[in-house]
Amino acid sequence: MLAHAYVPPPPLADFVALFWLYEGGPLPPTKERALPTGTTELVINLRADRLVIYDQQDHARPHLFPGALICGPHAEYFVIDRADQEAILGVHFKPGGARHFFRHPAGDFRNAHVALETVWGGRVGELRERLLATPTRQGKFQLLEQALLAQATRPLARHPAVAFALREFRRRPDVPTIAAVTGQLGLSARRFGQLFSDEIGLTPKLYCRVRRFQGLLHRIEQGRRVDWPGLALSCGYYDQAHCIRDFRAFSGLNPTAYLARRGDHPNHVPLGR
Repeated sequence: MLAHAYVPPPPLADFVALFWLYEGGPLPPTKERALPTGTTELVINLRADRLVIYDQQDHARPHLFPGALICGPHAEYFVIDRADQEAILGVHFKPGGARHFFRHPAGDFRNAHVALETVWGGRVGELRERLLATPTRQGKFQLLEQALLAQATRPLARHPAVAFALREFRRRPDVPTIAAVTGQLGLSARRFGQLFSDEIGLTPKLYCRVRRFQGLLHRIEQGRRVDWPGLALSCGYYDQAHCIRDFRAFSGLNPTAYLARRGDHPNHVPLGR
């Protein structure tokens, strides 16, 4: 399978991390846990006009969706099958970036998959047909870029309090910084929590936990040998026990099982390995 990426220029650059395209021949059935990132994806299947998400408890039970889907900000894993991904086009939004293109509070999409047509209406079918008729990947990226800009709210800008909080959370991923950030903003915890949830889709505390978990996965990928106590502390966990608890909560696996099963991508873990 070939993977291609396109980073858009401003103004989308402030809201979209990248556009991506996976394309290749038929893939063998391989169900995977897709681990939570706390961000939103827009996914369009360029082969069949459907997408399948499998039940978290019963992996043989499919949930069927149209071929254009919003994958909201998750704080739990969900199950997909690589065989359904022969040609998939998508948008990986930056934290909170999707809020400005779907005209709903991001919390409405939390831990959910929503057909794009329920938000953008009948124009989604036309968009997919135009994407199928566009021969080059750059042309597909540009067409999807134009579609996003056409749906963007005006003014296209983040709430300054949320933008400040995201910068602080990137600088220090440990959850205790939330109270300090709220204090600097001069907002009540309740008001800040509502603003943050509307734009990001998760509460501030849950967002920080998910991003800390992602930081942990990134560090695991960088090293050949995993020193769990040291890794937990360096990623902002109070101790190894807290690290393992979050690992189980977000992946459904303990760290040892994750290391044994992980595949080519840190956020995609084959079920059958």
